[in-house]
Amino acid sequence: MNKDYFKSYIALVASMLMFGTLGIVRRYIPLSSAMLAMCRGVLGSVFLIFFVLVRGGKLKLPECRTALRLVLTGAIMGLNWMLLFEAYNYTTVAAATMCYYMQPTIVILLSPLVFRERLGAKRLACAGAAIVGMLFVSGVLSGGAGQMQDIRGIIFGLGAAVFYATVIILNKKVVVEDVYAKTIIQLAGAALVMIPYVLITEGVPELALTPADIGLVLLVGVVHTGVTYALYFGSMQRLRAQTVAVLSYIDPVFALLLSAAVLHESLTPLGIVGAVLIIGSAIISETAKE
Repeated sequence: MNKDYFKSYIALVASMLMFGTLGIVRRYIPLSSAMLAMCRGVLGSVFLIFFVLVRGGKLKLPECRTALRLVLTGAIMGLNWMLLFEAYNYTTVAAATMCYYMQPTIVILLSPLVFRERLGAKRLACAGAAIVGMLFVSGVLSGGAGQMQDIRGIIFGLGAAVFYATVIILNKKVVVEDVYAKTIIQLAGAALVMIPYVLITEGVPELALTPADIGLVLLVGVVHTGVTYALYFGSMQRLRAQTVAVLSYIDPVFALLLSAAVLHESLTPLGIVGAVLIIGSAIISETAKE
């Protein structure tokens, strides 16, 4: 393993570990999910602009039509964030995370329609296993999701997964040379769609944030968005796609472990089996050949 490859490997692992702490941090931020999503888009895009400029680079902006598509994709990303933050509010971080990671399964099931790809037996079996795992995690089969609050959280988590799958699908159809320019436009798009949403649903909010609250918002916008995206996209340039796909699942595993250690949340034995099915089926479907 050469030095550059090793650095990229560490950068990707670090970004996944940072992503895995997002649900914990969100629990301590007294902002609405829409407001937090807006702040995340603004802070993340501003950080990445400074990151590129400090490195002496230049942003290669795409043509107008492509830029508009990226703004649309970013708007969907903003809705995805909002629903994910709501999921963290209404159910455990563990359950919300597992709901969110149904995204690969959604993409698999839609691939015959969207990409005209053949859905082989192996990928279909993986999708089925993930759906069973989702039922286990949700607690529906054991009556664990009896409280309306948990059910709402699971619905928000699955909704976030649907929007995230939409972003993945649209990104595959928009080819942009500069990944940083692409990400900045999308983050700005996420912020843009959240601004009118916040104004319509909340008006001009009266914020009474403590210095600790402001620090956590900056943490989400700068570290969980700007820094992690910079590490993630920077590492992708040197690592194989299969390596990136497998290491990406450090995020949900770390989130589960951290939620148990910090928030004292835990999955039931059936939920643990469900988590293994969801993550395992996603890894197999992304790395195994038909």
